[in-house]
Amino acid sequence: MATPYFQVRRNEVASTQDAAREALIDLPVLVLARSQTAGRGRGGDRWLNAERALAASLAFRPEAGDERPFSLMAGVAAARVVGGAGLKWPNDVMVSGEKAGGILVERSDDAVTVGLGVNLWWPEPPDAMAGVFPDDPGSDVHAELGALWGAELMGLIDGEGWPLAEYTRLCVTVGRRVAWAPDGQGDAVGVAADGGLIVERDGERETIYAGAVNLIRRAP
Repeated sequence: MATPYFQVRRNEVASTQDAAREALIDLPVLVLARSQTAGRGRGGDRWLNAERALAASLAFRPEAGDERPFSLMAGVAAARVVGGAGLKWPNDVMVSGEKAGGILVERSDDAVTVGLGVNLWWPEPPDAMAGVFPDDPGSDVHAELGALWGAELMGLIDGEGWPLAEYTRLCVTVGRRVAWAPDGQGDAVGVAADGGLIVERDGERETIYAGAVNLIRRAP
């Protein structure tokens, strides 16, 4: 049986992550907003708001011992509702080779808060960033997409395991030459069952779990 959850919609909040976590009592809480005044990304980076954007956060209490990669599960849910999107390991949503969204997972006591930020329409985005829609999709599309994402993610959380094969198919990192902190460089060859990125260098394979991973553009 699907777990019921609350949905809260706001025009603007300081942070959907904070709003969802603060509203969590018993049932999971999904907070949707058009914009954030104090949104944040991985590592505390400030999240920039596109002219049309979606900010969504789902706060819930996982079962004890549930160590599934919620960030990657949230990426699969995002790709299911954002047509044509790919996923850059571990937490970026990509459209036409540019970053259109990001995922942030935060843990507090026994709770997990999973956030999704997506640039829906951005006529003049910064370098290496993009919007999902080429034209203004209107002021309410964020609520539709956010609600669909929340439902997809709750379905994955309620289910068994996680969609590793689907994530790997969507992952634009796999099959690419990559560099990772502090000084690693090699080929991304797969995603591990626990969500780590499998890389190969000098004929040896290893799995990395944290830190920035950059795609290396091949010379034409």
